Formats: sequence, C-alpha cells, structure tokens
Amino acid sequence: MMGQTWPSEIREWTDPKTGRVIRQLTQTGNNVHLYFTENSFDARENFIIFVSDRAAGRDCAPEDNPHYNLFRLTLDDGVITQLTDEPTAVHSITKTPDSRLIVYTVGPCIRCLDTATGVTTTVYEETGGFRIGAPSISPNRRYIAFCRNERIDTPRGPNYTGFKESFYRTKDGRITLAYLDHAEWLDVFTDTHWLGHFQFCPDDGTLATFCHEGPWNLVTQRIWLLDFVSRAVWPCYRQDEQDTIGHEFWTHDGYVFFDDRGPGHDGTITSSRTQAVAVETAVNQNTLIPFVGLADRRGNLVRRIDMPYYCNHYHANPDNTVLVGDDVDELVLIDISGEKTHLEPLCAHGISWHTQSSHCHPTWSWDGRRILYASDKGGKVNLYLVKP
Repeated sequence: MMGQTWPSEIREWTDPKTGRVIRQLTQTGNNVHLYFTENSFDARENFIIFVSDRAAGRDCAPEDNPHYNLFRLTLDDGVITQLTDEPTAVHSITKTPDSRLIVYTVGPCIRCLDTATGVTTTVYEETGGFRIGAPSISPNRRYIAFCRNERIDTPRGPNYTGFKESFYRTKDGRITLAYLDHAEWLDVFTDTHWLGHFQFCPDDGTLATFCHEGPWNLVTQRIWLLDFVSRAVWPCYRQDEQDTIGHEFWTHDGYVFFDDRGPGHDGTITSSRTQAVAVETAVNQNTLIPFVGLADRRGNLVRRIDMPYYCNHYHANPDNTVLVGDDVDELVLIDISGEKTHLEPLCAHGISWHTQSSHCHPTWSWDGRRILYASDKGGKVNLYLVKP
C-alpha cells in the first residue's frame, strides 16, 4: 500500500579482514538498489530509492520473479516508505538526482512518478512486438529515451541464460524517445543489433550512449554515441580484435568510462565462478593487461589506466580518482589518481552471482562519502552501506 512504512532494519558489524563497518540497511524480503549506471542516493537529502518485494505478500527467492515496488529508505532513522503499489513488478528504474521524478517499467509500460505531487503517469506503452529496455531521463527533464528490441524466442533465466542466443537472434533494435509531458514518442535510431545500456550524457540532453549488447568477446564494437539532433551515430573508443569492452557509464564530469578485459572475456561471472559463454577462459585470467578507460564526447580515449586484474563492475567517485569494484569475493577500492593503480580490499560481499539482482553493482554516493551495494548472502537480496 502506498505510504505504508516499516521501522528501521539497520544493523552493523565489522568486516573481519578490513575493519570497515558494514551497515545492513534491509532485512525483509528482497531489496535491490538502482543499477550502477544510475544512482539510488538522493543528491540533496539523506535517503535512497530502491525496489523491494516486502509488500508482495509472498516469500520469494531472487530468481523467482519477485513482485517489486518502489520504496524510499531514510538513512538517518532507517524508516522505509512504500512509493508505488503496481499490480505487476517494477523494473529498470531511473530517476533525477533529486529524486523528484522516478521513471520505471511495469509490464509493457513506462511510467513516471512525480514524488512531489504523488501523481504517476504512463509515458509509453508498447503495443508492438518489442521488449522495452531501461529508460534514461534527459538532463532537462523533458523526455526519456530507451532501447526497444524485437521479441525473439530465447530462454531467459539466472546465470545469463539466453545471453548468447539473444545476441545472435536479435536483428531489430531501436532507440526510442518519449516526452514526459504528453503522450508522444518516436524512434530516433534503428539498428540490426541487440541494443542496450542507453544513457543520456549528464549535462547534454542531445547526446547519449548505447551499446551493442551481447557477450563481450562476440561484440565487435560495444559503445556508441548518438546525437539526437543530427541522428548521427559514431563509435566510442574504436575497438580492434583484442578488445572486449563493456560496463560503460557516464562520469559526473561527462566522460564515458569503460572496462576492457582483453581476449576471451564475455563480461560475465556465474554462480559457479566461471564465465557464461567464453567458458574456455577462467575468470580473471588475462592474456593482456586489463584496463579501464575514459573517453570524451567524440569517442576519443583521453586516459587509459592499466589494472592489476579486472572486477566485474566499476563505479567512479565524483572526481574520478578512486574506483569501487566487485571482485569475485570482495569489494575493492582502486586508487587511479596517479600513474600506477593502488588496490585495497574494502569488504567481503558474499554474493552468489546467480541473478542480476544479486550482483553487488557498487555505487558511490553523490558526495563520494559512502558506497551502496547489494548481496544475496543468506538467500535474499539486501542492501548494504560502507564508507571508503
């Protein structure tokens, strides 16, 4: 029920290896923060936005399609408040930094909640044979855009089931723009690939990135930039044969961050601690030195940082001097401020790698003072906070 509250579930303990204090924020049901390309933290007030199945009325494992709705957790007192009461599960959430607008998918629709007025409107409804991807809100808050991919017959499930099949079978992918103030939309770009990871530039509503989705070792050019005015598309960091690239995101100052692991890597870790597609190569086994890069708005590499090994996801602090990464068993901090990187363990995460919702997806707060992550240790997905 919208407006229902739960008392604080926060508990603390100390990581035995690093001595860092870990705050577990949730303990009821499954609780998942926004994807790492977004940010669950509010930029002005001390709360986070997340999804939970705590109000669904059934006990559900993370892989059994929990009925998620939107919630707010106030970090000062731990009180949790329900924001939506959708009849089917909420997915693919994005929001403005101040959390005024929260946009999400539910069934065939994309909806927008105005948290100041409490009004929810349907921005887009899919009536054709396409699957809706995660939306992104333009910096001017006038419109959203998202990927749509043709519906194809592929298996779907934990441990990247259907990942390779979707890559090969998807031949119609589109970037679609929809206005927030009236029910109009248009396809801005059409491709012959599976498209994903759409993200607006943080300070330019005419510029965005998207990706050719699929196992990284099979995708020949992962990241693309799109100009909404000219409809021009160009590669971001032009790949060669040795590159396997992914997990790109926009930094606060408008660079595109990406991860390059070298040949034989498909961008996955499964619950058996192997890759899902490129099974002949072990996790963290590299023939070339893995690196992360920063590219400018024309797609040119402006900085390359060699890494001691790769993590599954990275997220950069506000000034791009420190990364948080999720290694196979630990969260790590990586200082990239100098010519050489310095890595230190942050805490054990205990995740299974079984589902996307159980991945850590560590994310810095807007002020760089805290890191939010998820873990399914104990069986259910819950949220945790740690200071770097």
